[in-house]
Amino acid sequence: MSKKINYIILLFIVVFYWSCKIPAVMQVAPLQTIPSTFSTSTDGANSADVNWKVYFHDPYLVALIDTALKNNLDVLTTLQDIEIAQNKVRFRNGLLFPSVTAGAGLSVEKVGRYTSQGAGDASAEITPGKTVPEHLTNLTLGLEASWEVDIWGKLRNSKKAAFTKYLSSLEGKHFVVTNLVAEIANSYYQLLALDNNLDIIRETIGLLQSQLEVVKIQKEASVVTELAVKQFEAQVYNSQHYEFETLQAITETENKINFLLSRYPQQILRDKTTLTAEVPNQIKAGIPSQLLKNRPDIKQAELELLAAKLDLKTAELEFYPSLNITSTLGVQAFKPSFLFTLPESMLYSLAGGLMGPIINRNGIIAEFKTANAVQIQAMYSYQKTILNGFVEVTNELSNISNLEKMYLLKSKEATVLRNAVDISNELFKYARANYLEVLTTQRDALSTKLELVETRKRQSIAVTSIYRALGGGWR
Repeated sequence: MSKKINYIILLFIVVFYWSCKIPAVMQVAPLQTIPSTFSTSTDGANSADVNWKVYFHDPYLVALIDTALKNNLDVLTTLQDIEIAQNKVRFRNGLLFPSVTAGAGLSVEKVGRYTSQGAGDASAEITPGKTVPEHLTNLTLGLEASWEVDIWGKLRNSKKAAFTKYLSSLEGKHFVVTNLVAEIANSYYQLLALDNNLDIIRETIGLLQSQLEVVKIQKEASVVTELAVKQFEAQVYNSQHYEFETLQAITETENKINFLLSRYPQQILRDKTTLTAEVPNQIKAGIPSQLLKNRPDIKQAELELLAAKLDLKTAELEFYPSLNITSTLGVQAFKPSFLFTLPESMLYSLAGGLMGPIINRNGIIAEFKTANAVQIQAMYSYQKTILNGFVEVTNELSNISNLEKMYLLKSKEATVLRNAVDISNELFKYARANYLEVLTTQRDALSTKLELVETRKRQSIAVTSIYRALGGGWR
């Protein structure tokens, strides 16, 4: 008999050990080392450390961003994500403590007379001369408690994972704010550029209309033909077409900004002269390692990786047996008058059990492998986010440098063509230049002026983009 018991105990130990065996963790290549410097920056000064209210000088733009940060629906949505993450932390924290419930019960029972319980009740006396009633009422008041003792740290790991995801949601909100600030600034500069384009187009229309009157007079004097008149008229209509096209673009851009501010269409207050009057900020890119602490998307990816590691550890601990303790304390009687007759009506229980997975092991293995795959995904996502941040900064630094050179050259071209327009107009008055030369010069001058504004707009947007790429805008 003792040998059989020993065999049973040994079998139980083998099965228990097998149920706790953990599958191997899939490994992933280590993180690539981030370069020590950007190609154009070697010091630690970083524009991302500057508050957006200081970084942007235009008071109208600052007011728009301030309004958007209070009202934007995406920002408000991320605040709810943070609230959800906080509640998950509270829930996970609650699992570390016993669960206690209070309850009351009422039941009525009649058992057969010719059963062991019925025969026993019939012969039993509650008090001398008072037998157990045939219709037995059962009243219960009490507390029940259950507790999974966190002997392996599974619940603590789960709580840490939830807290890490909460921190990740905070960085997610910062990332939304960073992108929102950049999007409003870029749309604002687009709006200023359209305003300047509209002025240039209207100035060109006025000039063409005055030249058209001159051409009509010259046609009456047989100096030019009807073809010249039609050419100037067509050029006026073409410029007027651009005028209305620009007006439509202004309306759409204003409404885009209003949408980001979560308000219905209205005029956007602005000073169009700031686009060409302001000198773009001097950018300080710092060193690449600062991206790890400045860019919210990188910090969020890092926290998601940490949370995935904690989830994997929690899934690993699911293979270990769990210790559960349950208890009951209360009073019970078949008659209300006996309910609080202590200690006779008191009931209590205390039980503990160590339980390990056997039959459902495949399901736990699947959860473990899923957690492992999620961790590897998080690792790749973290690497990709860092790489993307470095590439974005490098691209924008090069863009800013090249745009500065382009603007200088385009300014010189605009000056030359402005003089050429004046010369062609004078020559045309004295019939020393034909109308085609005048039209060509006017068209080239208009195109260059618009390109000059476009280049200035791109400079302003590049300065905003590098600020976002460095991780600025959420402070």
